[in-house]
Amino acid sequence: MYGRERRVLLRHYLEQGLSKAELARTLGVSRRTLYYWIDGGELDRELDNEPVRYAARPPVGRKIDRYRDVIQARLAEFPRLSATRLYDEIRAAGYAGGYTQVKEYVRAVRPVPPSDPVVRFETPAGLQAQVDFAEFRLPWGKRYALLVVLGYSRLLWLQFYPRQTLAVLMRALEEAFTAFGGVPAELLFDQMKAVIIEDRRERGGKLLENLEFVRFAAHWGFRIRACRPYRARTKGKVERPVGYVRQSFFYGRQFLNDEDLNQQALSWLTHKANRRLHRTTGEVPQVRFDRDERAVLQRLAARPYRSVTSLSSSPTSAPRLPRLPSVERRPLTHYGRIVGVRP
Repeated sequence: MYGRERRVLLRHYLEQGLSKAELARTLGVSRRTLYYWIDGGELDRELDNEPVRYAARPPVGRKIDRYRDVIQARLAEFPRLSATRLYDEIRAAGYAGGYTQVKEYVRAVRPVPPSDPVVRFETPAGLQAQVDFAEFRLPWGKRYALLVVLGYSRLLWLQFYPRQTLAVLMRALEEAFTAFGGVPAELLFDQMKAVIIEDRRERGGKLLENLEFVRFAAHWGFRIRACRPYRARTKGKVERPVGYVRQSFFYGRQFLNDEDLNQQALSWLTHKANRRLHRTTGEVPQVRFDRDERAVLQRLAARPYRSVTSLSSSPTSAPRLPRLPSVERRPLTHYGRIVGVRP
């Protein structure tokens, strides 16, 4: 691109009467470029330091322009109408353009429904703890972390187990209660199979809970609560710590075995997780727990829970029936001789 100085010289020499061919040779500019500048008025406009600005290109009419109002009216009444459906409708009304124009226009004007505001649900001290399992992979196999988070203080308890059965859950919760020094009034679960057999609340029914776990809850004095299906947002106090555990504790660490894994987890809880400044509460979970929540937890049970059934046996295994006595098969003539009947 030729600079401002060269064009100023060209205009000056032209005003002095030099020929265009001689100017082109003197300044090293092709005659075609020189004629282009003269014909385009490049040498007549004010040559300043401001960049050249070009006018916006005039809008080009499109075949869809006549049907914009129709599409907007249909989307205002039925916001989820697909672009394919609208394309078929305006084609029936005389539209002769392609589908791409319709798709792009629908994407630009489709009304977006406002997202549901997330209302943070805070619980009083001692009322609720949220419970969930999370799967982790280690060199020696899968392990399942049970996380228990106190809703008020955000105090976290964590241990890893080889299975996520009912027996494991009950034993882990007893360990968590002991670590807290008390029992919250209710525990919130997210459709955990060991706790919830079936949830019929969406159909107007009731929540069917595992009877063994109901007895366990009665022994420790807490109520069972379950998130409704597909509404796990109500259990965010434990869902977010799962990601926190993965990034802050599990990722990048080396573990020797299950015992070392759980010992490191307890150390991390004591020195890091429960000592950090929590973003939501603005307080340290351990400090908030010691000040407000520890004293209002329910008292621990006098003894651990004893199951009335054997949890090691499979619940689907059929009971064994008593063995029937064997019957000896004999010909009918034998029974005839016994009763004295002659053949």
